[in-house]
Amino acid sequence: MSQSLSQVYVHIIYSTKNRIPIITNELRPKLHAYIVGTMSKLGSYVLEIYANPDHIHILSTLPKTRSLADLIQKSKTPSSKWVKNTYPALPNFSWQLGYAGFSVGASSLEAVKRYIRNQPVHHKKESFQDELRRFLNAYHVDYDERYVWD
Repeated sequence: MSQSLSQVYVHIIYSTKNRIPIITNELRPKLHAYIVGTMSKLGSYVLEIYANPDHIHILSTLPKTRSLADLIQKSKTPSSKWVKNTYPALPNFSWQLGYAGFSVGASSLEAVKRYIRNQPVHHKKESFQDELRRFLNAYHVDYDERYVWD
């Protein structure tokens, strides 16, 4: 085959630094737009996004020319700077250092989109920390609780 072809979907989750609930209803749509635009420039198509007050969920494609770590770093850093520059009242806005990324099969895309869109209702029943633990366990990710939360 002379071409390199791929279609990889990832569900990305990361929190604000120290899980501070700093993402407001006013900031949310603008932050979504900024991150979608940034990821698009990196060759990633965002299928669904939702920023909770203390964490974000993104369902996107993983470009064949980028690692997951690179995609996330190159979208987190500029979005953090953008928030600080656009919202002077949030000079300490920052994302946590780490992230979680989970593969998503094509047949599960609609379910994951619904899950992300349903975040406000979902988090009335389950905390972010419990949610992330559930994902880590479901995907059999070994983790040390001491290093997950920053």
